[in-house]
Amino acid sequence: MDEDWFARRTWQDPQWTVDELVRAKGARTVSVVLPALNEQETVGDVIASVRPLLGSLVDELVVLDSGSTDATAEVAELAGARVVHREDVLADWEPMPGKGEVLWRSLAVTSGELVVFLDSDLVDPDPAFVPTLLGPLLGDSGVQLVKGFYRRPLRLETAEIGTGGGRVTELLARPALSALRPALAGIVQPLGGEYAGTREFLESVPFAAGYGVEIGLLLDAEARYGLDGLAQVNLGVRKHRNRSLLQLGVMARQILGTALARCGVPVDGAAGLTQFVQVSGEWLPDATEVLVADRPPMREVLANRRRA
Repeated sequence: MDEDWFARRTWQDPQWTVDELVRAKGARTVSVVLPALNEQETVGDVIASVRPLLGSLVDELVVLDSGSTDATAEVAELAGARVVHREDVLADWEPMPGKGEVLWRSLAVTSGELVVFLDSDLVDPDPAFVPTLLGPLLGDSGVQLVKGFYRRPLRLETAEIGTGGGRVTELLARPALSALRPALAGIVQPLGGEYAGTREFLESVPFAAGYGVEIGLLLDAEARYGLDGLAQVNLGVRKHRNRSLLQLGVMARQILGTALARCGVPVDGAAGLTQFVQVSGEWLPDATEVLVADRPPMREVLANRRRA
C-alpha cells in the first residue's frame, strides 16, 4: 500500500462544515443522484437527508428509477426529488438490467459539474454523507473521484451484528485488486455505493451496466489520473439491506468480470453462473444469466446525438 497517498488522501475524521463547502463551491454546480429499484421503504429517508442542502450546496436531486414495481417513484416525488424513469432517458438505447445502467443514464439528465451518487436502500442515512463526499473535490482540483468508507453492520432478520457487512468486498474485491492492481490496496471500500466524482471524469469513461460499475470506475480513475486523482472519506456507519449468499454470488460474478476486463484479461461477457440449491435433500444446479457489459462514455453518446 502507498502509505504516503493514504496519509494525504484519506480523511478519517472529516471536519468540513456546509458553510465552508458552499464558499469553496463558488459558481460550480452539484447533482445528487439516487439509483432506485423497489426501494419504497427507504428512498424517502435518503432524500430527506439531502433536501436541506438544495439551493446551497446541492443544485439538483434526482432519483433514477430502474423499473420499480412498487411505490418507489411516488414516495420519491412526495419526498421532494425529481424522478426520472430509465426508459425516458436515451430512449433509442434499449435498457440493460443493472445499477450501473441507471447511473450511466443519469449523466444525460443532470448537469452538475460534480456528481454525488448515493444508494437508495440506506437505513438511517446521515445528512453529512453528501458534504463529506464533496469535501476533497471542492478543496483540491486534482481529485476526480472520492470514495466513501464506513463500518458496515450485518443486518439479520432478528438482530444486527456490528460488523460483517461488505462480504463481497472482503472475499472478492480486495483480493482481486491486490492481485490485479496493487496500487489500489489502500482503498477501504472499493465497492461502496456512496461516492462522488467530476463530470469531466464520469462522462469520459465507460460504465459497467451492472454491479461492476463501482470497481470499473475505480480502476479507470486510477488508470487515468494515478492515485492522486483518488481520495476517500470516512462516512461513519452505513446500514442497508443485506443480500443472501446466492444473490451475492451473482453480484460477485459481475464485479469480477468487470475487474478482469479493465485489467486486460479476456472475459466472456455472456457466461452465466451455476450455483447449487438443496431441494428435497438433493443438490440441484441453478444457473443464472450474468451480463457483463459496458455502456460507452456518455461524452461520446451525447456528441453523436448532437451530430445526428
